[in-house]
Amino acid sequence: MNIHSELVDLCKRGDSKAQFELYRLYSKAMFNVSCRILPDTMEAEDAMQEAFFKAFDKMHTFRNEVAFGAWLKRIVVNTCIDTLKKKRLLLTPIDEVRGVADVQDNPDDFIPESVEDVKQAMNQLPEGYRLVLNLHLVEGYEYPEISEMLGIAQSSVRSQFTRARQRLIELLKQSNKTFSYGRV
Repeated sequence: MNIHSELVDLCKRGDSKAQFELYRLYSKAMFNVSCRILPDTMEAEDAMQEAFFKAFDKMHTFRNEVAFGAWLKRIVVNTCIDTLKKKRLLLTPIDEVRGVADVQDNPDDFIPESVEDVKQAMNQLPEGYRLVLNLHLVEGYEYPEISEMLGIAQSSVRSQFTRARQRLIELLKQSNKTFSYGRV
């Protein structure tokens, strides 16, 4: 059951106060989603705003089959992906990324000392790598969902993810930090 079903129903009837309240309740979380996909905060904010406009415009399609937040998050993610597609920065060909060796399924496993180290390293990744890592590891989408969102084969998603993870590990190792063993 959707905890904000009354607000959603009011929004479906065009109630601007209900729209503002849903925006107030979800904007921070959706901005964070946007920032994880789009590194420029202004661009992330624009994408989030556009996603809210789309959501309010398509509110009649919301059927309470999933939580409103999950439905909205999917719109935000797709809007961010559209932004990347417009910039033609979605997927970087593998041979254009320097320092990425052929990767086995089990690269050296470790966990960096801080989340900040991972954030900094992820910001150094090409857009496509960062996007696939974020969608799978942070946002929790499975390969088939990512494949559908990006319009590419599942095998390409897996390959991008594997190479992105390896490149992330390489960047973290280069940062001369001390690592603990575990799994990225």
